[in-house]
Amino acid sequence: MKTLLKNGLIVDGNNTKPYIGNVLIENDFIIAIGNIDIDDVDNIIELNGLTVAPGFIDTHSHSDLEILSQPEVLPKIMQGITTEILGQDGISMAPLPTKYINPWRKNLAGLDGESDTINWNYQTTKNYLKMIDDVKPGLNECYLVPHGNIRMEAMGLDNRQPTDEEIQKMCDITQREMENGAIGLSSGLIYMPCAYSKADEIIAMCKVVAKYDGIFVVHQRSEADTIINSMKEIIDIGRKSRIKIHFSHFKVCGKKNWQYIDTMLHLIDEAEKEGIKISFDQYPYVAGSTMLGVILPPWVHDGGANKVLERLQDKTLRKKMIYDIEHGIDGWDNFIDFAGLDGIYITSVKHKQNENAVGLNLVELGKLKNKNPYDATFDLLLEEENAVGMVDFYGSEEHVKQFLQRPEMNACTDGLLSGKPHPRVYGAFPRILGKYVREEKTLKLEEAIYKMTKKPADTFHIAKRGQLKAGYYADITIFDKDTIIDKGTFTNPVQYPEGIHYVFVNGQMIIENKKHTGIRFGKVLRKQGIDVKA
Repeated sequence: MKTLLKNGLIVDGNNTKPYIGNVLIENDFIIAIGNIDIDDVDNIIELNGLTVAPGFIDTHSHSDLEILSQPEVLPKIMQGITTEILGQDGISMAPLPTKYINPWRKNLAGLDGESDTINWNYQTTKNYLKMIDDVKPGLNECYLVPHGNIRMEAMGLDNRQPTDEEIQKMCDITQREMENGAIGLSSGLIYMPCAYSKADEIIAMCKVVAKYDGIFVVHQRSEADTIINSMKEIIDIGRKSRIKIHFSHFKVCGKKNWQYIDTMLHLIDEAEKEGIKISFDQYPYVAGSTMLGVILPPWVHDGGANKVLERLQDKTLRKKMIYDIEHGIDGWDNFIDFAGLDGIYITSVKHKQNENAVGLNLVELGKLKNKNPYDATFDLLLEEENAVGMVDFYGSEEHVKQFLQRPEMNACTDGLLSGKPHPRVYGAFPRILGKYVREEKTLKLEEAIYKMTKKPADTFHIAKRGQLKAGYYADITIFDKDTIIDKGTFTNPVQYPEGIHYVFVNGQMIIENKKHTGIRFGKVLRKQGIDVKA
């Protein structure tokens, strides 16, 4: 089967000047590109100047559960994403020892959702990835093995430091999961149990991953008051383990902390001069999204989600929670401090009785429940068994632009898919192309496409993707550069973007004339030697 994409504006992913040309696809692959004029084709698509780019690569995704229940992953494919990287923030689906299924589902629910429709007894990354293979995913999927899952298997969910034997067990599990196809290690140092760890524990695992030329992807310990010390910790991990460092959703939270930006960027520059390899991903918004449980002081999470629920029922402990939130704890990113009760919005719940809370900030939630905002929030977390998503407003448009222009930047969505999500779930990549390329001129078109395609492919060693090149997989996104834009808002986020006309995954047309064809043709990409490939 040969398909000719004719008369498109080719932006090949290499940060080179666009040009009008053709792309010839045969089966899974691009076989020719440029000035092609042949008759022996099965299908010709006349593009009339539409932009032809490599399929976008989402370097921070939370489709980990969604891919099993809704394998089309429409919010991603409809914005031109053809490959995404799962297993983020140190807490994800695998590995998952059977005895921890119940508390782990509660711990994970606010981030990746909840489901009773899948079999949770898969235990290992190998088996989890096979489940993705079996559902025939709509796009290509990569997986980072999460630090929290490894720690849980090695030593449970308690807040303590590991023994030497337990650190060795973590290293053994890490090696097992890298051998089973994981492309690197992730950690989320604000999430439990990752937050209990010290650097030595992480360095030991990173040394294992470095042997496979993998990558360490990290939600660092602070993105607010102590961000400088936090970045120094991560850079030192890279220095001592010789692993590549990738900062998740790079930003600084809270106006009072914007003063640190120059120092943050200086730290990266100096580390790179040392030979430490650093990259980061970014979504193009001034608000973030995570699980609501992060507003609780760290001690509340000791022992896992079931212990959280027990503590939320204790009136005396609630008073201590409020005190710690209002007075702070050294080294803890206090979301209510930098975003405010009125800057944190509920995005998802799992029970119908609380659906009226979705879309409200915490002040409004208090008014709805006729309680103070703290108790209303604690009650909601208790009733929902911690499975509550949130959006928090923290940033500045100028900083979004500044980070977009950095050479380390890769694009991402970092969106939680359930409920009333952050609009980045549906529109992060079109927003960059519409707002920051066409309207703001923050980036050139070829620069933006490079950061969405070849740059992430190189960062994560994804082979034969991220470029329009003969011999590469035909992951291709075709859009109108003059109309592409995100449409979702914080009040109405579930809207597909404008301007995406065609999307191919492994040579199959998944989006045709702006509509999903019903075809799923993605693959699980696994670490095989240096490369990540099918």
